[in-house]
Amino acid sequence: MTQTLAPHAALPARPSRPRRVLRALAVVATLPYISLKVAWVAGSRIGIPEGSVLLDRPGLMAVANSVTILMDAAVVVLALLLTQPWGLRVRSWLLGLPVWGATGLLAPIVVGFPLQLVTAAVAGAEKHTAQGRPFLDEWVFGVVYGGFILQAFSLGTLFVLYARERWSHVWAGRVGEMDPDLSGRWMRPTAVVASALTLVPAALHVLWASGSARGLTPARAAERTTDFYVLEAARVGFVAVAVIGTLALVFRLGRSRQVRPLLAMSWVGASSLACWGGWLMLASLMPEDDPTKEPTALMITAYAGEMITGILLSGCLAVMLRRRGA
Repeated sequence: MTQTLAPHAALPARPSRPRRVLRALAVVATLPYISLKVAWVAGSRIGIPEGSVLLDRPGLMAVANSVTILMDAAVVVLALLLTQPWGLRVRSWLLGLPVWGATGLLAPIVVGFPLQLVTAAVAGAEKHTAQGRPFLDEWVFGVVYGGFILQAFSLGTLFVLYARERWSHVWAGRVGEMDPDLSGRWMRPTAVVASALTLVPAALHVLWASGSARGLTPARAAERTTDFYVLEAARVGFVAVAVIGTLALVFRLGRSRQVRPLLAMSWVGASSLACWGGWLMLASLMPEDDPTKEPTALMITAYAGEMITGILLSGCLAVMLRRRGA
């Protein structure tokens, strides 16, 4: 993306009614998560059953909850930025990076949680436990993930409206109309290598989604529910979306296709790989007292592979957008 604005780029001093509604929805949707996290930092156990694994490390959980409070509070800042005239003056990377992160963290929840509800309704509800120990009360998942889905819907719509005002020229047209020089010297080899490397985490997720416990810790294998299998299958889908979208743009495949849907596929897929892979990689580095919970080499390979390939594919997309915008 570029700092140059489209000739018609402008936001009214007072946002339109739909944008105000979406902004309010985004802000309100953060309240359940932030309220619970603030309560937990303050020492409350609301939503945490007796004997939960979350009570084992109160100090570590307080730090983690404080960080995630700030992450969700950033949604409020983004909602304001996307609806005010001064938001058009924000540098592209300063806006694009947090929106990319929000996309990567929220998209798997938007896809995975409804699928989990459907499979639970068909196969029967299963409790979230860890080696037979409770984790959180069931209502917490509905409240928190429901809020995340509302955030994704409202913030995503606001970003699309904003981007239409500022960068509509970047995604206009068909793939065959794109300048072949946009790929530069290194983008195509990088996209090919990154796409090839995604086969490793994708193969592991297919393995785990099919019921195999190979490479899982004994604790993780014992905790598997239908939710686990749904998420593993969804992560394979995000790999496919990221690779197809990025390669189609970089190599100008399907020349009659519109640029917009392929750009969306690359953006959502690559950011999901990078952000969820990074999040799980970070979680795997947390100290464990129980040796059966220490992440295995294959688990770390899957998380690191997703993170690295997601970053590489996102980098290809970012370079292409910047050059096309210029």
